[in-house]
Amino acid sequence: MSTIIEPHGGELKERLAGAEEAAVIKKESVDYPSWDLTARQICDLEMISVGAFSPLDGFMRKADYESVKNDIRMADGTVWPMPITLDVTEEFAEGIKEGDKVALRDSEGVMIAVIDVENMWTPDKGEEARKIFGTDDVKHPAVNYLFNIAGPVYIGGAVTCVRHVTHYDFGHLRNTPRELRERFKRQGWHNVVAFQTRNPMHRAHQELTFRAAKSSEANLLIHPVVGMTKPGDIDHYSRVRCYEKLITHYPEQTSALSLLPLAMRMGGPREALWHAIIRKNYGCTHFIVGRDHAGPGSDSKGEPFYGPYDAQDLVRQYEEEIGMTMVPFKMVVYVKERAGYMPMDEVEDGHTTMSISGTEFRRRLQEGLDVPEWFSFKGIVEELRKTHPPKIKQGFTVFFTGLSGAGKSTIANALMVKLLELGGRSVTILDGDIVRKNLSSELGFSKEHRDLNISRIGFVASEITKAGGVAICAPIAPYAKTRREVREEISKNGGYLEVYVSTPLEECEARDRKGLYAKARAGTVKEFTGISDPYEAPDNPELNINTLEYSPDEAAQAILLKLEKFGYIA
Repeated sequence: MSTIIEPHGGELKERLAGAEEAAVIKKESVDYPSWDLTARQICDLEMISVGAFSPLDGFMRKADYESVKNDIRMADGTVWPMPITLDVTEEFAEGIKEGDKVALRDSEGVMIAVIDVENMWTPDKGEEARKIFGTDDVKHPAVNYLFNIAGPVYIGGAVTCVRHVTHYDFGHLRNTPRELRERFKRQGWHNVVAFQTRNPMHRAHQELTFRAAKSSEANLLIHPVVGMTKPGDIDHYSRVRCYEKLITHYPEQTSALSLLPLAMRMGGPREALWHAIIRKNYGCTHFIVGRDHAGPGSDSKGEPFYGPYDAQDLVRQYEEEIGMTMVPFKMVVYVKERAGYMPMDEVEDGHTTMSISGTEFRRRLQEGLDVPEWFSFKGIVEELRKTHPPKIKQGFTVFFTGLSGAGKSTIANALMVKLLELGGRSVTILDGDIVRKNLSSELGFSKEHRDLNISRIGFVASEITKAGGVAICAPIAPYAKTRREVREEISKNGGYLEVYVSTPLEECEARDRKGLYAKARAGTVKEFTGISDPYEAPDNPELNINTLEYSPDEAAQAILLKLEKFGYIA
């Protein structure tokens, strides 16, 4: 019996320089152009540096990218399903050329690596979305990232890392592929089945993973993702504390917990195959593939992006070639008469099955309701309640948008008074004019500066919401894309209510207390929203208020009723 499975491609491609080489690179890189890595790029770079993406030695060159996109293989024929690309802005790309070296830096400006620029190209993102993710619907998180966040130019080439990506959390659980392989060798673990998760695990998960390990005669690695997951997922700090409690319910000698700093794409079948290859690099021999593995849910028409077993079908197609055994996820349910979990297909007729959906579990957390012990271990529920209190105790943001003079500030002030009357939370108004004076005084009114101003408001509101307070934002916020980004950022930390103050332009212009519309008509005020610059009305706000139909007091009361309906106030 071989000791440990070989890495994908036969060699663990670690890209971390030794001390002497790193010192030379740092010295030479002083004059290199620098690129500040995004959060996803940092995750990808870390996975490259430790060999988790073997056989990749850097960000994909164009030939590998095209081959992976079209054939699920790299240019040399090695199976690989997911593009790993370094996307940059057009402005940055114009300042470099093939053959250059670029310093790659983290968010604090610390250089992590150098890339040798071998290729630069502008991809067809529509084709990439359709071939990799099977859709160009921006409701798919990876497609949204591709179209609305990722840069338009790709850079490919080998990377050399001069330092590890720094993590201050859960250091005892962050193992590189080499470290896990050495651990498996020391413990005599020849067969290892890995379980991928981005959610808290409950009793059903514990049962199915334990059964999967037993059926495969393998040791079990719980290997959750702590890089980037689906927007709206529970934060990894809370999840890891839950995993630490869960692992105590497995046999100590045959089970292990380790963390994976992967940036997920939620890419369904291709993602499942990618996950299997990554676990092979970590020394695993088996991989559990679940129902709708790494699926992002439903598309804009309400249809699932992927079939329930598409991921299993694709991994099964390649499992022999990549040398990994797929273990299909078996749905287990709690059987009342047996006082335990059983595979659904083994439940006898007449027995009562019990289950709680993820949606129902979240509802119980949000409303502070009981969670039965047959569903989850007590310690896990207690941990989740600490960081995910009921809605009534969460912070939230009310975000007004509308034309100048629509009545946003007036309603916002009326709402603030009513919320202060209720008590229980601090309340902060981030009015457009006040923010312009105190936070964005250096900004003009170009689209770039308007977006930056709204992003700043969103950041402050997100921090207020995270701290359990109420942020009332009242800017014009004319652009849909920026409003969507603010919503996504704030919703990670609490509630979000968008209020479109839809007072018609004619009424706003008739009010014109500051004389701005008159100046815009005369051409003395440039880029004025509604006159010389567009306003993109929200498609689906939580509340639409036309001040021709509502007094400020009535509008504020309507917002309170909506907040009450959503459970944020009582």
